[in-house]
Amino acid sequence: MKAVLLAAGKGTRLLPLTIDTPKVLVEVNGKPFLWYVLEHLWLAGFDDIGLVVGYKKEKVAAFVKEYLVHQGGMKITLIHQDEQLGTGHAVLCAKVFVGQENFIVYSTDNLISEEDLRALPMDDEFMYVMAMQVQFPERYGVLVHEGDRLKEIKEKPKEYYGNWVNAGIYKFTPQIFSLLEKVGVSSRGEIEVTDAVTMLAKQGKARILKLKEYWLDLGKKDDIPHIEAFLQRRGGG
Repeated sequence: MKAVLLAAGKGTRLLPLTIDTPKVLVEVNGKPFLWYVLEHLWLAGFDDIGLVVGYKKEKVAAFVKEYLVHQGGMKITLIHQDEQLGTGHAVLCAKVFVGQENFIVYSTDNLISEEDLRALPMDDEFMYVMAMQVQFPERYGVLVHEGDRLKEIKEKPKEYYGNWVNAGIYKFTPQIFSLLEKVGVSSRGEIEVTDAVTMLAKQGKARILKLKEYWLDLGKKDDIPHIEAFLQRRGGG
């Protein structure tokens, strides 16, 4: 199965750790964070990876070369995003890699369990966004939904719309590419994946899948000790 990993960003919220290191290679318990992401994907059956790179891409390429010595059964294709024009643009860069298959998109500053990854319905016609229940939903993209049907995504809302938020991991069909080509540029000057997801939601084609285990978010430097402790408790780092 195919997965597109978004790993082109600079990780400015992790400075000074990312001055000379791409965010995905920031170490957690002595291993790059990307190592954990790839291991969980492999265990969940995702063996064909498109890795979208940009910032310090030569260092990511060197890591991938080393990783494939360890995990030779996985195929990793580097996809270059030379301009940082948003998450939607990063996904568009992977269009040739994806072809006509259903696939997942994975923001590599997140880590979820292989069990939750296995739960994604890869063969149906719906788009899925993985959802996590949080204490402070106003810090995230809140998923407005009825049952498992997604109605809308509210980005960092001031009003309360529930506490299930976007975990940054999606299952798409190839239809997503034509939608991303139509959405245009957001107020931030970027092509946003969530804008295309909203279009699918309005068509009744978007669903949420609630995580049953955990969601680790490497957003800032202070997150690292908590992630390290969690993985050590689980015997995974």
